[in-house]
Amino acid sequence: MDDLTGFQRDLLYVIAGADQPSGQDVKDEVETYYNSEINHGRLYPNLDTLVNKDLVEKGQLDRRTNYYEISDRGQQAIEERRQWEQEYIET
Repeated sequence: MDDLTGFQRDLLYVIAGADQPSGQDVKDEVETYYNSEINHGRLYPNLDTLVNKDLVEKGQLDRRTNYYEISDRGQQAIEERRQWEQEYIET
């Protein structure tokens, strides 16, 4: 997780919190959080990076639509990140 950009980390969190979202679903959530438009040229290469790092799995809903799902490795990376953050943040 330490080699991800903040944007990639945000994508990972959105995917982890949803049930097999499409790329458009992920885009919509991130746009809401960032309060700005995210273009496809930024979104999909970063989703592919998460897939290539085995943090996310990609499947096909239909001929035009893919879905994304957090992998076990991705879930573990999130948990490790949360533990690291807790060392520095009081709740």
